[in-house]
Amino acid sequence: QVQLVESGGGLVQAGGSLRLSCVASGRTFGSYAMGWFRQAPGKEREFVAAISRSDSNTYNADSVKGRFTISRDNAKNTVYLQMNSLKPEDTAVYYCAARRLSYVSTDYYTSAAEYDYWGQGTQVTVSS
Repeated sequence: QVQLVESGGGLVQAGGSLRLSCVASGRTFGSYAMGWFRQAPGKEREFVAAISRSDSNTYNADSVKGRFTISRDNAKNTVYLQMNSLKPEDTAVYYCAARRLSYVSTDYYTSAAEYDYWGQGTQVTVSS
């Protein structure tokens, strides 16, 4: 089992940047495909970005392509979400998620149902 702790959220003006971090417990972080999701008030949780366990493959939702970048540092048990050119519609609670894989894989996952573990979330607020 893995525990995930997000940080880096906050209040930022439109056009600004933030970098979210998600630190995982345990010694098997490299066995997990990771993802970022977000949930705005009154809306369903939506996919933002995903990265394979080997970090060779990444995928972003259309709404954040060209602005957000997901990356990981397996030596630090951490996955990042660099968010640039933020817009008010990016305001949400951001969650990181992990999917345990028992085999070497370059797959990434875009559905919340495909993830096994979730962090508690970090609030991102973008003012206009």
